[in-house]
Amino acid sequence: RGRSVRVTGPSGSGRTVLLDAVAEECTDLAPDGVVRLSGHGRTASDLLYDLFDAVYDAAGHRPAREDLLAHVRRIGAVIVLDDLGCGGAALGELLDATPECAFLFSATPDVAAPPADAHVEEVFLPGLSRGACTELLRHVVDRPLEEDEEAWAGDLWFESEGLPLRFVQAGALLRQRDALRADPDVFGGAGPEDGPHTEGA
Repeated sequence: RGRSVRVTGPSGSGRTVLLDAVAEECTDLAPDGVVRLSGHGRTASDLLYDLFDAVYDAAGHRPAREDLLAHVRRIGAVIVLDDLGCGGAALGELLDATPECAFLFSATPDVAAPPADAHVEEVFLPGLSRGACTELLRHVVDRPLEEDEEAWAGDLWFESEGLPLRFVQAGALLRQRDALRADPDVFGGAGPEDGPHTEGA
């Protein structure tokens, strides 16, 4: 039994990466370990059945609602639930049915908040600072940035509001361009389409 947390942030803010890191640290915290579930397109009832399937060796068995609730009530796990799509009373139903579980949810800001009495801590992931985004880009590229790349990173930070995923993608583009400079035929004539323009690129 433990406190639950809902991590909220826009797509690309690093919610899934954060959940992955936390899950690695929680493997020994609960009798039934860590259970990973996807909330995409799933109702509270769907998620209860998903939890039942993940914990119990009952392939092909779909218990009646009353039996389902009896089974999931006994589960003691840290449940990492990415891309949660339900909130409000539906989320309250999920929490009430699993009193021995602690949840780590991720959701986008448009998903309804948990009920006021649900005791779910809310954590919002803001965008990274400009310096952190530039450092992330350097890390992905694995070399110092050129002057025009530094300027491009600043523009990208402003446009993306510091979303980490955009800088991971930008780093991949720069790595592709580096590979193309080293071997013009490495992509079979099709190189990266975006990125800062430099002479000879």
